[in-house]
Amino acid sequence: MAEKVDQKKRDIGNKARMLFIYRYLTEHTDEDHPASTNELIEQISSKHSIEVDRTTIGDDINSLINAGYDIERIRSRPNKYYYDGRVFETAELKVLVDAVSSSKFITEKSSKALIDKILTLASEHDRAELRRNITVEGRVKSDNEKGYYIVDAVNEAIENKKVISFKYADYTAAKEKIARNCGETYYVSPYALVWDGDYYYLVGWCKNRDDMRHFRLDRIMQTPMICEKEAWTAEPEGFNLSEYIRHVFRMYGSGDPVEVDLLCDRATMKSVIDQFGMDVETEQVDEMTFTAHVSVCPSPTFYRWVFSWSDKMKILGPDRVVNEYREMLRKALEHN
Repeated sequence: MAEKVDQKKRDIGNKARMLFIYRYLTEHTDEDHPASTNELIEQISSKHSIEVDRTTIGDDINSLINAGYDIERIRSRPNKYYYDGRVFETAELKVLVDAVSSSKFITEKSSKALIDKILTLASEHDRAELRRNITVEGRVKSDNEKGYYIVDAVNEAIENKKVISFKYADYTAAKEKIARNCGETYYVSPYALVWDGDYYYLVGWCKNRDDMRHFRLDRIMQTPMICEKEAWTAEPEGFNLSEYIRHVFRMYGSGDPVEVDLLCDRATMKSVIDQFGMDVETEQVDEMTFTAHVSVCPSPTFYRWVFSWSDKMKILGPDRVVNEYREMLRKALEHN
């Protein structure tokens, strides 16, 4: 009876041995840090109490390679092996980690958890290198822990063409979070989720305003309800998400876009390109100045951007936009 039990343990060990080898290689090795046959023998025998020798290690790795697993062999005395099937390069993982750590939409707690998951895609040695350069604490972060659930609900509503309802957050002068517009419930037919300026936005048709609107997801106060009775509103004819993002999100305005002419100092060219892209329509006036023809939804944010350049940028037209800008400046001067 004891002999049968021992044989059963050996059979289980033989079946698991290959999996343990594969897991060790994926977690701890890369091209610069291969594992020797002796190292694999030590790991499998000491950590898992499985009898193993050079022959079984070689046979198991040959089986893994023949099955299509990305394991490379360095022939030497002893042989060395490493896992070469990583989907992401270290530099690519660095970009993902930095995006998560800097994202204002994701809370500090969720950022750390998501970064830990991303790091599992790297080898042990690359994980250590990546961790040394991660900074999450001290960054401006959302306090809305329901972020992932909100994304899931909006995605489901977009997929099934359903209306969602939610309350939208605002703040008092005492930094108290309250529901905007006296607790009004918004009903929105969602069309897309847009990432812009480290925040996630919902773009859709707002039934309350009978117009296109965008909402920051971290300001949605609870997981949106998916409405079964409310009728979904189809996207307006001719609606183009890319154009909407370019006109509205670049300057965070609302309403219809307006064609605006600017007179700019050449020092502002980088900022103009950053805001409107390389295809922005410009014309050189002289060595020091140029005009830019841009399409924006005029808003305080647009006017603040123009003002930030002081005498290096001037709104030429249309008159309505010029007058709005002057009125904003007048009110600011009177207030101070």
